[in-house]
Amino acid sequence: MNSPNAPDHKILTDIVITKMPFGKYKNVLVSDLPISYLEWFAQKGFPKGRLGVMLATIYEIKLNGLTEIIDPLRKIARKNS
Repeated sequence: MNSPNAPDHKILTDIVITKMPFGKYKNVLVSDLPISYLEWFAQKGFPKGRLGVMLATIYEIKLNGLTEIIDPLRKIARKNS
């Protein structure tokens, strides 16, 4: 049984296949959201639930210049779509 604080190993995959469900960037992949939009959420508060976790995760990835960690997943997701 997983602990509630255990890392979610599927989150990076979800980031490259999930589209933003609302707002200015509706239907844009979470991984493709601009940093300015993610900064706005960081200031206002990320939504609750899985979407909020995805947005906070991609924000940290982009903020720290680590987008190369999701590039292989993007290629796989685009090949499978």
